[in-house]
Parts: sequence; structure tokens; C-alpha cells
Amino acid sequence: MKRRDFILSGTATLAAAALPNLAIAAVDYAPGLVQKHLDAGDTVFLDFKADWCGTCKAQERVINALKSENGDYEKNITFVNVDWDAYSKADLTKRLKIPRRSTLVVLKGNKELGRIVAGTSKDQIKDLMDTALTASVA
Repeated sequence: MKRRDFILSGTATLAAAALPNLAIAAVDYAPGLVQKHLDAGDTVFLDFKADWCGTCKAQERVINALKSENGDYEKNITFVNVDWDAYSKADLTKRLKIPRRSTLVVLKGNKELGRIVAGTSKDQIKDLMDTALTASVA
């Protein structure tokens, strides 16, 4: 194997190993899903978002980076993406009084533990995710 081929092969291997950490998928919302998880005792992190929303994309990048830094988030919290275009008028959205897309909400049991509306600060989102993590292991 030539040196150039070896370096390219090694780089591809490293890139492939890092891929799972780049985008950690959440569950897509469907009616009844959130209640099912809450009834099971899960802590639920809701992300009300739209494909076309720049703020939503910024929040998603921060959430994925934080998940990559701390695997406990993914292990202990149920992350649910709620498509704003499809569910902005749904019962869940109305019941939680979600004002707009780019809203993040943490639920446990029948309680809302916190929310962020249009915030993209890493510290702010980390605090919300830490609230969810603390509730899930308590």
C-alpha cells in the first residue's frame, strides 16, 4: 500500500468512526407518543421545529453537540421532534401553549420542567437538557 493510499484510508476510517456522533436522531412526533412516554415514566424533551426555520437549525446543532459530549442525555431522555408545519394546531401544541416553532420543552409525568422559546445559547440549552437529565435519574 502506498503512503498516500494509507493516509486516505486512515482518514476515511476516522471520519466514519465520528459519523455516529454528528447527528443523533430523535423520535418524530405522532399523536399519543408523548403521553405513552410520560405514562412509562420517561422524561421527554420536545423540540417544536420546522425544516425552514434557521433558529430551529441552530438549536438542533447545539442539541446534537451536547448529546455528543454527554451520552447520558441520549440514554436517559426521550427526544421528540414535533414538526411545526404538521402539528402547530394539534392538541399537544395547544395544551402546552406553544407560541411558535423553535420552542423546546421538557416534561416529566404531568409537569413541565422547563422551556426555551427561540433561544440558541449553548448554556441555556444545556441547562434545559441538564434539568431533563436530573429528572430522569431522580
